Amino acid sequence: MKEELIEIIELELAFLGRHIISVASNGTLDRAAYLLLHQLQAQGAIGVKALASSLRLDVSTVSRQASSLDQKGYVIKVSDNFDRRAYSYQITDLGKQELNKYKDKRIEKIKELLADWEENEQQSFGSLLMKFNKSLKKE
Repeated sequence: MKEELIEIIELELAFLGRHIISVASNGTLDRAAYLLLHQLQAQGAIGVKALASSLRLDVSTVSRQASSLDQKGYVIKVSDNFDRRAYSYQITDLGKQELNKYKDKRIEKIKELLADWEENEQQSFGSLLMKFNKSLKKE
């Protein structure tokens, strides 16, 4: 790999991270809450350990985030029928509403940003982002 290409990618990723935070900060959810709610909506009720594993975070971080979302009414704790000490989190209707509202805002912003891109450029960008994120999951 050419060092200069890696340096360009590194810098552009840094800018992307900063810009994504500013684009996403218009809602009531932060990135962590968005991803946690998205995972719960996609998978259904799930335990903290499995949720932490799927988000690639430690259990204490996910537990703290889920507890905060529970206090806001976005998730609820569901007891395990077989082990009363264990529980899962489940997204609530309010959580789904907030998730969808936040997601819609993000999608509108991305549409604005990509409005002058050709469809093949948008498709290539999406494919490359997916490929890059899959590489990160292997870490």
